[in-house]
Amino acid sequence: MPGPQARKGRGTSWALQHRFSQDERQAFDDGWGSLEQAALAETLPPQTHIIEERVKSILSGNDSPDINFDLSINPYRGCEHGCIYCYARPTHSYLNLSPGLDFETRIIAKVNAAERLREALASRSYEALALNIGSATDAYQPAERKLGITRQVLEVLCVAQHPFSIITKSAGVERDIDLIAPMAARQMAAVYVSITTLDNGLARVLEPRAASPRRRLQTIRRLEPASWRVCVTCEAARTTTLPSAPA
Repeated sequence: MPGPQARKGRGTSWALQHRFSQDERQAFDDGWGSLEQAALAETLPPQTHIIEERVKSILSGNDSPDINFDLSINPYRGCEHGCIYCYARPTHSYLNLSPGLDFETRIIAKVNAAERLREALASRSYEALALNIGSATDAYQPAERKLGITRQVLEVLCVAQHPFSIITKSAGVERDIDLIAPMAARQMAAVYVSITTLDNGLARVLEPRAASPRRRLQTIRRLEPASWRVCVTCEAARTTTLPSAPA
């Protein structure tokens, strides 16, 4: 049986079962045209669904010696950019969703992220450490244009004068230059723009809904006057130096 056809604008057409799934499903003809309906559904472009969630915490710790940050904030789970190579895809399994098509069409938006961050920073036990935004999702994916969760997080960090770094492959980061620039001037912010390839055709296959390589280069040029550190990262090996936390 042939596999599903590639869908324009999506990184994958597969809705693979996740590793925790306890059920197996197989299509069969029940006499009511179910197979025909399923075939029709395969031809329709899958829609993106934003699922709002109020989280209990927003900071994730990291103790890996290979990653140069200690804390991370991911305003979303899943990513509409649809990068087929994304290492974060398996995390959708914990939500009982497929790491395939679900990862790029069912986006969890942590709508109270700024509130939880403000509480964490105010805690007496909090220790200021190197903090990264967007390590397992792109904080500037399309949903951010409407929801503005990432901007709210940056506003909290700016008020607290807490250093941060951002990893993105979206031109949307330009919107927040007004917040990033003052922090960057104090050497407390860095932006890392991921560029996997300069081949537009290849980029459309590997990362169909991310900004084009040319557009990302424009973003780097626009960020450079505002930031003391604008870097290019490679998806194959993210080796970066992040701003240090205050003493």
